[in-house]
Amino acid sequence: MPPQVALAHLGYLLGGFDLTGFPLDGPLPDLPESNQSKSTRLEVYLRARERGSTIRQLAAEINDDTSTVVGSPLEIADHIERWFTAPAADGFTLVFPYLPGTLDDFVQLVLPLLRRRGLFRTRYEGTTLRDHLGLPRPTSRYGPAHGF
Repeated sequence: MPPQVALAHLGYLLGGFDLTGFPLDGPLPDLPESNQSKSTRLEVYLRARERGSTIRQLAAEINDDTSTVVGSPLEIADHIERWFTAPAADGFTLVFPYLPGTLDDFVQLVLPLLRRRGLFRTRYEGTTLRDHLGLPRPTSRYGPAHGF
């Protein structure tokens, strides 16, 4: 992840706090209150204080997640396929470090590979979520089966 994106992501986790005015090799400053996720903010803040991490170290640590997959479109599609066919996953949450570029790359480069492998739909089966999941429609309690 580019350093400026990692720093922005750290700032977001800290409640939307802009860290660009602080020295990267200095400690995390005291933070004002925020309405964003207080538990995540507190967890990140306490981790930095306990370890004596600099802003640079904390940004690198936060963004060096072992579940992050980086690679060519083929490598990413292979990784998703391994997890899906293991079966170790029934779905994936995709998080992109910046938008729209990385999302566009995934849609244009990775999704076609997954579709060719039969791992991602090429069309939808209906118009509702129930249709897409292949779930039957429940009988209406106001229908003919109930005397209406």
